[in-house]
Amino acid sequence: MTDNGPSKLEGIKRASRQLRGTIAEELLSDSDHFGGDDAQLLKFHGSYQQDDRDDRKDGKKYSLMLRSRVPGGKVTAEQFLAELDICDKWANGTLRVTDRQAFQLHGVLKTNLRDTIRGINEVKLSTVSACGDVCRNVMCCPAPHKNSPVYDQMQAKCDELADFVRPKSTAYYEIWLSDGENKEKVHEELVEEPLYGEVYLPRKFKMAFALPEDNCIDIYTQDLGFLAVVEDDTIVGYNVLAGGGSGMTPAKKDTFPAVGKRLTYVTPDQVLPVAEAIIKVQRDFGNRSDRKVARMKYLIANWGLEKFKAKVEEYYGSPLPEPHPSDVTDVDDHLGWHEQGDGKLFLGINIENGRIKDEGNLQLKAGFRALLTKYPVDTRLTALQSVILCDIDPAWKDDINSIMAAHGMIPAEELSLTRRYSIACPALPTCGLAVTESERVMPSVVDDIDRVLAEQGLTGERVSVHMTGCPNGCARPYTPDVGLVGKARNKYTMYLGGNAQGTRIAFLYQDMVPQEEIGNTLAPVFAMFKAQRNAGEAFGDFCHRVGKDAIDAAVS
Repeated sequence: MTDNGPSKLEGIKRASRQLRGTIAEELLSDSDHFGGDDAQLLKFHGSYQQDDRDDRKDGKKYSLMLRSRVPGGKVTAEQFLAELDICDKWANGTLRVTDRQAFQLHGVLKTNLRDTIRGINEVKLSTVSACGDVCRNVMCCPAPHKNSPVYDQMQAKCDELADFVRPKSTAYYEIWLSDGENKEKVHEELVEEPLYGEVYLPRKFKMAFALPEDNCIDIYTQDLGFLAVVEDDTIVGYNVLAGGGSGMTPAKKDTFPAVGKRLTYVTPDQVLPVAEAIIKVQRDFGNRSDRKVARMKYLIANWGLEKFKAKVEEYYGSPLPEPHPSDVTDVDDHLGWHEQGDGKLFLGINIENGRIKDEGNLQLKAGFRALLTKYPVDTRLTALQSVILCDIDPAWKDDINSIMAAHGMIPAEELSLTRRYSIACPALPTCGLAVTESERVMPSVVDDIDRVLAEQGLTGERVSVHMTGCPNGCARPYTPDVGLVGKARNKYTMYLGGNAQGTRIAFLYQDMVPQEEIGNTLAPVFAMFKAQRNAGEAFGDFCHRVGKDAIDAAVS
């Protein structure tokens, strides 16, 4: 920590009485929005205050984004249908699958916020700690394979960790769920927060579980990742990766995106205590003066991995071994039809940029209502913002295909791999940090990239593309084959040389690329790739191997 003293938000958290602030009183006021301190505390309850940036002509029109906490993306049909009902009743009529395997609602008015949160909790979902300076939604490979026990073992450990890191404060229950009459004065019972302490974490903290052959949740981009080590169809332990994180502030040169560092190896029963030690080290030594450098990646960069590991060992209480040789080797989007391993099938359905809505011929919302009403199967949300339907009787397959076709839902095999592996953040008009578009323009950007790939005879290549409307990195744009980061209105910084497996940081290729020139900017690089690639080499791996200077020389 620097000597500049704690940031303003640290004071807000300390004075909040375990995240209460005056939220309960604000809910009873006539104002259409929350005041500054309470707007910050709302994040810990799963909500960001926003306004419609397309419609500021007569002043800001406030609403709230509300995010559900869904460990591993596991959602029942009842829960999915309830979220669809809620988005129609109290939000803007759309439901978004996030790139952290959660649900997100937009356009919730302040007067409807409490009813919306209660509705989500009534189907046994929650919004607590979906945002804020706490451990966010814990991610896990969502594939419902039953031919090996490792998936269930990993997903059970994800659930266990998610329960362990949930804040103990009763503020959430008191403000949103209690049926007491005097809402402006909840009973304010202060409890011990053994993991978070009085002021919670210095910054958000992200965790995930993955398998080496399927890093579908981008484990290297997490603050803390657990990569399963499998022997004889059993998870014998996990490699621990620490210090990943997307996001940077270009004007602040000491900020940067990072991939996690291989810290140690733990047995399954060590996952929780080692995670606790790592979180507490970040809690006690992370930067609380400057939020721009408060993520754990900066603590590790400043200390070095050796010092950081020594401090974790001190908190854990014993030495920790070196990592196992296992590492990430591949990734799967889980789209299309698959054998589940128990006689049933699962189906991955692409949701472009995660937005479930009815628009034109594509009736996603109506399609999922029809599918899950007729076949109320469990579902899983993916880190590529798509949906998996589980436990499908093979006899239902033709009917499900017909329902999808009737609603314009395109089968995976008819989509390009670029589209399947693309994701985007919401950006405009709701995100207050966005400097330009992301979600709304990504479909046309993918069209453009697919066009130039086809021109080079590269149709069928897996080229992962992530886009964000600002440098904060919500859609993990610094690790794919092609990263597009909003820099100014209609202009993007283009990164190359990452990979679909998400194991390295891409390099900055060109700055201030106009949206309409993204495809043309990539075209000569694709041509160079086609001419000079090694056998079986992916686009990002090629760019990484030859480097920016060689690409510049070849395409100039």
